[in-house]
Amino acid sequence: FFFALLFSAMKNVECTPVAAFFGAMGAASALIFANLGAAYGTAKSGVGVAQLGIMAPLKIMRGIVPVVMAGILGIYGLIVAEPIA
Repeated sequence: FFFALLFSAMKNVECTPVAAFFGAMGAASALIFANLGAAYGTAKSGVGVAQLGIMAPLKIMRGIVPVVMAGILGIYGLIVAEPIA
């Protein structure tokens, strides 16, 4: 019910094309920068896991946590960018 009321109130609002452009660019930049950060974090932590596999093979499962957290960062960027678009 709340969303129907919100959208019916938004139909009467005039919006310029510039506002739509900046809204789409904000959603795109949120998605792009979040996934770039996730890719960088995955690469850096992947190098650390590879080095950990050489130095201390018993601690590899502890080193996988940053890889998972970097993947969660990309998912969070998708969640933040999607409702905007």
